[in-house]
Amino acid sequence: MDGAGTRLSGSGLTLAYERRTIAEDLTVAIPDDSFTVVVGPNACGKSTLLRALSRMLKPASGTVLLDGQDISRTPARKVAQTLGLLPQSSIAPDGITVADLVSRGRYPHQGLLRQWSKEDERIVTESMASTGVADLADRLVDELSGGQRQRVWIAMALAQQTPLLLLDEPTTYLDIAHQIEVLDLCARLHEEQGRTLVAVLHDLNQAARYATHLIAMRDGHVVAEGEPREIVTAELVEEVFRLPCQVIDDPETGTPLVVPAARRRTGTRPADSAERVTASG
Repeated sequence: MDGAGTRLSGSGLTLAYERRTIAEDLTVAIPDDSFTVVVGPNACGKSTLLRALSRMLKPASGTVLLDGQDISRTPARKVAQTLGLLPQSSIAPDGITVADLVSRGRYPHQGLLRQWSKEDERIVTESMASTGVADLADRLVDELSGGQRQRVWIAMALAQQTPLLLLDEPTTYLDIAHQIEVLDLCARLHEEQGRTLVAVLHDLNQAARYATHLIAMRDGHVVAEGEPREIVTAELVEEVFRLPCQVIDDPETGTPLVVPAARRRTGTRPADSAERVTASG
């Protein structure tokens, strides 16, 4: 996809940790006003790409552009005012309350000439309300459930008021109910507030249900990208995940639903043996 006209893109990226190269000549552009989801097997480069797009990892070669400027040369405060990040593992300081943690999202807007204001207070309050954690404001973050903590971290990212929000595996370690809760929240932020979201997800069916734009990766390369209805096929799933399957319409949403092929059974089931004994007796 051409990076022209998008606020966030990467071109010709080589991404590596010390001597281990994760991706080479990787080019990706995030469509404006999209809920983009990146999927692929473990160690394919999904989270590494997100780290590069958020300036947490400097590419060995290539360029990440934010609003047309090399992100590595953009002042950190400007990046923090434009792009919010929810990392894969978020650890809150000991003894911090929900309200205090969410308030930290306003730090990029503070400075010597601008201290805490009523506007900051209003934004923090609205961020907690929109994520459903307002009633937890005085609770310690350490006391919360996994789903509650994840919503608090999203509230902090919202308080930054960035038009771009990147989330690295926001549903990891959550049960299915809390996964849907977090993804429903992300969808609302995209639809109601017009934010551009980029998320890394492991669950392809969840990605297909929520994404407006899907990027499928394998071995550090983009295999396919586009609307889920256009690109999610049995052939793509087998190519990317090495998983034989059928792709049908989700009965709830009409989005692609991946149904893995059934395991071929071997041997005789106990029920079969019992049936034969009964029949012969």
